[in-house]
This record gives sequence, structure tokens and C-alpha cells, in this order.
Amino acid sequence: MTSTDKKVGDSPAGKNREYTADSAAAGVEEIIRMLEGKWKLVILFHLFGGRVLRFSELERAIPAISQKMLIQQLRQLESDGIVRRIVHPEVPPRVEYRLTDWGQSLCPALDALLQWAERRPDA
Repeated sequence: MTSTDKKVGDSPAGKNREYTADSAAAGVEEIIRMLEGKWKLVILFHLFGGRVLRFSELERAIPAISQKMLIQQLRQLESDGIVRRIVHPEVPPRVEYRLTDWGQSLCPALDALLQWAERRPDA
């Protein structure tokens, strides 16, 4: 991969895209926008590893989140293609959430960010 002061390489499989510093920054800003919010990362970490959770299970797993906020965050993650909402046609309706393949592929990137943050020199 080349440095970001010229072009950023190693684009995702199937995409032949060359990034400039500006386009790379814009792409990362868009992904950060998708993940911003107090609860989105917490929701993602509960769903990593192929876990499928019902709405009520997510509520119990994250007791500090309000029902309204959980619904909002899940809807945003779903509209961004990170989370898949599965509605089972039964009475009462059963709704489950899981990560899309693309959402699951975010796990190594977040792990790398966490490891990078742990190497931060003492300020």
C-alpha cells in the first residue's frame, strides 16, 4: 500500500479504485459517520461473531439504552447495510437482528483500531 500523501492502494476485492488523500479522507469520514453515535459500536460488538439477537435481547444486553434510541440506531445501521433486520411471519411477530457480511467484516478493522489505540504513547 502506498502512503496517503500520494495515493492509497489496496482497495476492497472486486473494486479497482485508486484513492487520493482527499478521496481517502472522504471515504473514511463517511464510514465514521455510519458508526458515530453513542450506541452503534456497542450494538455491533454484541452482534459480532455471527450472533443473531432479538430486539428484546439487545435491550437486555444494553440496559442503559432507551427503546427509542435502540430502534433509531438499529434503523440507521440497517439503512447503511451493516445490520440486517429479519422479521418472522408469526404472531406475535418475532424480529431478529444480525450483521450483514459487510458488517461482520468490520470486526477486524475495529480490532485493529483498538490495538492501535492501546499503543498510544503516554501523553
